[in-house]
Amino acid sequence: MAGAASATTMLLKYPATLCSNSGVSNNNNESSLSRDNNNLSIPQTNNNNNNKNPMLKFRAQPNKIVTNAVASPVFPTIKTTTTTPSSVQELVYKFDPTIPAEDALTPPSTWYTEPAFYSHELERIFYKGWQIAGYSDQIKEKNQYFTGRLGNVEFLVCRDGEGQVHAFHNVCTHRASILACGSGKKSCFVCPYHGWVFGMNGDLTKATQAETQTFDPKELGLVALKVAVWGPFVLISVDKDLPETDVGTEWLGKTAEDVKAHAFDPALQFIHRSEFPMECNWKVFCDNYLDSSYHVPYAHKYYATELDFDTYDTQMIEKVVIQRVGSSSNKPDGFDRLGSQAFYAFAYPNFAVERYGPWMTTMHVQPLGLRKCKLVVDYYLEESKLGDKEYIEKGIAINDNVQAEDKVLCESVQRGLETPAYSSGRYVMPIEKGIHHFHCWLHQILK
Repeated sequence: MAGAASATTMLLKYPATLCSNSGVSNNNNESSLSRDNNNLSIPQTNNNNNNKNPMLKFRAQPNKIVTNAVASPVFPTIKTTTTTPSSVQELVYKFDPTIPAEDALTPPSTWYTEPAFYSHELERIFYKGWQIAGYSDQIKEKNQYFTGRLGNVEFLVCRDGEGQVHAFHNVCTHRASILACGSGKKSCFVCPYHGWVFGMNGDLTKATQAETQTFDPKELGLVALKVAVWGPFVLISVDKDLPETDVGTEWLGKTAEDVKAHAFDPALQFIHRSEFPMECNWKVFCDNYLDSSYHVPYAHKYYATELDFDTYDTQMIEKVVIQRVGSSSNKPDGFDRLGSQAFYAFAYPNFAVERYGPWMTTMHVQPLGLRKCKLVVDYYLEESKLGDKEYIEKGIAINDNVQAEDKVLCESVQRGLETPAYSSGRYVMPIEKGIHHFHCWLHQILK
């Protein structure tokens, strides 16, 4: 079996020198599992908190400025075209969801290769509704924060000194520099470009060398995003029109209680993160995930020995595909990773919750470009197993190896989609009914 892929943390593509000089923590070991000489250790988060919130250093003039004012909670509309180009609509309608899956063609390769189609997806899919940002332990304590990216949106999530959770566009309002990097614990954010300082609640508290000018801090605070914590998950939205409803139901619909029953186990503890950059369109990985293990016997030899394929069951419920499968009675190497049954819930567009044995893993496919994405795998484990280092190492290695094998498959598919030899394929039913359901949902959202 191939070695496990190494774990990294989510880092913005920003010069390290600027991050290190800014006074913003860039904690690369944040709550992750480290491997040193085959021994397991969980590093402590860097809690250095040397920055103090400075007072607003503006020279006020009558009716010009309100000192220490709270940043205005503005939810901007993403800059997009007001109408959908007819060429993109033509691509959308090249897939016909009304044809029975047994007779239907898959979406054309242009869904995975055309820049305009990808831009349309960002607007219609990722900039609407709730999207996964991270896990709640990343902001468990006051003044903790983490950063990430959603399409072209750089975001920042934090918990302020009062315990309130916030999300912002991770962009300095002075000259558009990325403000913070990685994750960690700070009392304020200092822009690495010109030293502007923002509080954890988004307030602009200092504009360096601007003492003689009149700026309104209400207009220059960080631009807010909607944020919610649902159990172990942190969700954000750039959609200013998102209704104020139950987050779990809005996100997962009828399956919310089923997922909650598996994911809200208080005995689970986050232990590790693995990342897999992929040179493929984000949907290629989603298609691969949803084929109800069709590819497993051919591509994942070890994983295949763990499963009882005769018990495989796939259900499509609104915008969630739930897959259940029993484990094989013949445990490979005598190692029991899956327990009696594995539960996989894939929530459209790009997030999965998996529960098996004492484990929970989440799979988050982050779109980073037309033919570039990143799979982030977070591992949780029941407390009863936290002391078994050998079990933890082996369990993570097995699952990481499956993802490494999928990375090879997905990048191969992307190259094939870009050749003139392929336009559309066919569905093998009923085993690929989950993929067909996903494609029908995409058509409904994108048309």
